[in-house]
Amino acid sequence: MIKHRHSILALSFVALIALSACSSLPQSKEERAEARAINDPIEPINRVIFDVNDFLDRLLLRPMAELYRVTVPPPVRTRVAAILKNMAEPVIMANNLMQGELSHAGTTLTRFLINTTLGGAGMFEVASGYGYERQTGDFGQTLHVWGMSEGPYIVLPLLGPSNVRDAIGLGVDSVISPWKYVVTEFGDTTAQDTFAITDAAASGLTRREANIEGYDALREGSLDFYAQMRSVYRQYRAKQLGTSLASQAPIFEDYDAENSTPVMR
Repeated sequence: MIKHRHSILALSFVALIALSACSSLPQSKEERAEARAINDPIEPINRVIFDVNDFLDRLLLRPMAELYRVTVPPPVRTRVAAILKNMAEPVIMANNLMQGELSHAGTTLTRFLINTTLGGAGMFEVASGYGYERQTGDFGQTLHVWGMSEGPYIVLPLLGPSNVRDAIGLGVDSVISPWKYVVTEFGDTTAQDTFAITDAAASGLTRREANIEGYDALREGSLDFYAQMRSVYRQYRAKQLGTSLASQAPIFEDYDAENSTPVMR
């Protein structure tokens, strides 16, 4: 139920963004060119949401990530992160299939079976030793393969940088993830909510803990933290999809965009 609510929140926010964008179109030729380059037609709204997210990160998530780092030994943190990555494999496989990448889907399935069995529910990365490397796949990427444009850049409440296509993808990925259905099969809606909260908390903590230094460096080294985060997100996503953003500034070398979580993911 929690993840379904997140999906509805993301999709509702996308609809709001689309309506707002229509009322803030640039007028001059130069303004239109700049707007196309940054793809951020509702920047004032995005900045407000970004500031709230950053405030919550400073107030709650970063201190919790530091506490997690101090109280949980590194080997245990590594095992938790590995389990969470293994739990994401079914969603990756489903998107591999929807993208027509049958060999990648086969690799993902094999990885999941090996790491779940020989790797102790994913605690240990065994599959890569047999040549089965981790693939990528999410529904935002699938929509890109199907020809959907990214839409305007948006900042989602709690979830952080995104765009219309990836926000839709986030909602769909949360629905097709099998684990909540497995939990419901052996429990009830309370068990499903408990699992969803635990999964979100564990994912947020592990990702934020892994990026304490990198995220701090990005924040402290930016004259405009909002603009730098927008650049980081858009450039990383373009690289992941095999496109290019020539106008974007370089990504900070010590910032892990793939595993970043400004507030919650």
